[in-house]
Amino acid sequence: MFDLKFIRENPDEFDRALARRGEEARAQEILSMDKDHRALQTESQAAQARRNEASKLIGRAKGQGNEEEAQALMAEVGELKQKLAGFEDQERTLGEQLNLILMSLPNALYDDVPDGADEDDNVEVRTWGTPRSFNFEAKEHFDLGEQLGGQLPGMDFERAAKLSGSRFVILSGEIARLERALGQFMLDLHTRDHGYTEVLTPALVRESALLGTGQLPKFGDDAFTTNTGHWLIPTSEVTLTNIHSGEILDEADMPIRMTAHGQCFRAEAGAAGRDTRGMIRQHQFEKVEMVSLTTPEQSDDELERMTGCAEEVLKQLDIAYRVMKLCSGDVGFGARRTYDLEVWLPGQGKFREISSCSTCGDFQARRMKMRCRPKGEKQTRFVHTLNGSGLAVGRTLVAVLENYQQEDGTITVPEALLPYMGGVTVIGAK
Repeated sequence: MFDLKFIRENPDEFDRALARRGEEARAQEILSMDKDHRALQTESQAAQARRNEASKLIGRAKGQGNEEEAQALMAEVGELKQKLAGFEDQERTLGEQLNLILMSLPNALYDDVPDGADEDDNVEVRTWGTPRSFNFEAKEHFDLGEQLGGQLPGMDFERAAKLSGSRFVILSGEIARLERALGQFMLDLHTRDHGYTEVLTPALVRESALLGTGQLPKFGDDAFTTNTGHWLIPTSEVTLTNIHSGEILDEADMPIRMTAHGQCFRAEAGAAGRDTRGMIRQHQFEKVEMVSLTTPEQSDDELERMTGCAEEVLKQLDIAYRVMKLCSGDVGFGARRTYDLEVWLPGQGKFREISSCSTCGDFQARRMKMRCRPKGEKQTRFVHTLNGSGLAVGRTLVAVLENYQQEDGTITVPEALLPYMGGVTVIGAK
């Protein structure tokens, strides 16, 4: 969320920031509404001051026996009361309209974010590993998963559709255990080696939590809501980041690093026709999320560190990947800079996104009123927030299946996951 003071002082810079996002200039519209809003506040304050003064004068006039003057003052106080109610309504309505505009505008990008229209203009930063190739035709994950299993297929999309409709899956047997192993492995790595604190959060939140991280008001169609007024979280970023909303944090304790293995729910309203088969794009999925709360000075280095933590998961699984710096047309609504990790999928013969790591600056902190204070000082400032997938568990399962497949359709378990698999070394072995 943008600071009105910044827009007043830097209207041209504000419009340039919107232009990089493909948005129309809004500075003059916002400043005009801001001017009207402040004028209403001034009028309201003046009317309130006069009402207080007239109320005092009523007592004095009555004390002096001047009933005519007292009645005139009482009439004036009544009129001022009605005016104040009108001012308050106008001020509230205009303030809400102004706030809605500010809440609906995307974050300003950092200068080093490359310009571009979409994912085709993203810039490769580095690669790791050699993409696997086989001396047989590689299968996609859903073909592998549907052929594995016992009483139920390892991946059962048909029965899931019977229960819940499209974009759901039932996992069973060794594949279900493999997905569980991946989540445990990621959590252990991030808590043991990377200094994150494991947190278990609710999957249902109030509207204010989604407003705080930027999913609302603009992306309400992409989220699921309930008849109780709760929303299902699209990612644990929502809950982890909001834990400290409305608080003042001690800068000596920062950065604060948290991780959660959570269920995520997305309507995928903007994904019609994309990845309709398989586990790449589901309404319900699991993700290990990383969130960091930092001072403004720490956030750039923290993004590099967080991205490295996500990369380490793939390194230990020995799966080739590349790191992409997202262009201006592909960076998410609340981010100022984003790195995507794209993993090699032999079945598809291409790289696919498996993690996004972003720094949001103070964009989210302004929305959720989260500040920090240097030790011994009175002055506070807004926290910087960062979030990243470490990793999307379902997509990592897809990557393991496709990269560790064998010609007979069985799957070799990666070495890093063996401690979690109860002695299973090959999935589907007779």
